[in-house]
Amino acid sequence: MIKTVAILGAGTMGHGIAHAAMAGGLTTRLFDVSSGQLDKARAEIETIVGKSVELGKLPAAEAAGMMSRLSTTTTLADAVAGAEFVIEAVPERVDLKLALLSALEPLVGDDVVIGSNTSALSITELATALSRPGRLAGMHFFNPVHKMKLVEIVRALESSPAAIETIEAVARRMGKETVLVRESAGFITSRVNALVGNEAFYMLQEGVASARDIDKALKLGLNHPMGPFELVDLVGLDTRLSVLEYLHKSLGEKYRPCPLLVQHVKAGRLGRKVGKGVYDY
Repeated sequence: MIKTVAILGAGTMGHGIAHAAMAGGLTTRLFDVSSGQLDKARAEIETIVGKSVELGKLPAAEAAGMMSRLSTTTTLADAVAGAEFVIEAVPERVDLKLALLSALEPLVGDDVVIGSNTSALSITELATALSRPGRLAGMHFFNPVHKMKLVEIVRALESSPAAIETIEAVARRMGKETVLVRESAGFITSRVNALVGNEAFYMLQEGVASARDIDKALKLGLNHPMGPFELVDLVGLDTRLSVLEYLHKSLGEKYRPCPLLVQHVKAGRLGRKVGKGVYDY
């Protein structure tokens, strides 16, 4: 049974995944090259845990136990030493992920499975960084991780049955439901969601309706829990643009990013994380 997990990357997804691991009773090591980002991640996790206590969903004693299971480090070797499972959660850039996986492999045992959190990138391509590519499979979490129940498990060309089985078990330990996807660009959710979000930007660009009315229409008319602009502000406009660029390259013209989205990113309007996106915060 997996007892210790290393999470590599302490950004929005990384700290959310760390919280899920802690909630599942796993000893959790969170790595990032930035000590400031690690401090921010710990504060975000404490806020989530504290809110659960305030709402009566988590006893204070259990909250203290959860926080005791978290450690942070800026040293990769320390993060993965003795870890039985690793989740890579660095930003959506192939070069960053390949470099991290290459540096990681010599530091872990031959039987350690690696899950890569990506919303669109090729797991098969990422596995080329490894001498044992069968140990890697996709593990796509959703933002905010502590509220979203799904994990897409992505089977790459050489992902082993043992790797898939291990990832399913860890996801269940975190309280998640899973779907198994054969690798294809965008998997299930990102492929559909990118089209919806991109079309919303085209409608905004064309003056079909305001951002608030487009969001309201999809929430009340199609029963979406969040509107497409609320969602992209939460996820990050730069992340959405990166996904669309990859899908455009992989799947063709219908995924070409809307120019208005590109403008927002160039203007630094990246979403909630910077205080301004489609909306101001």
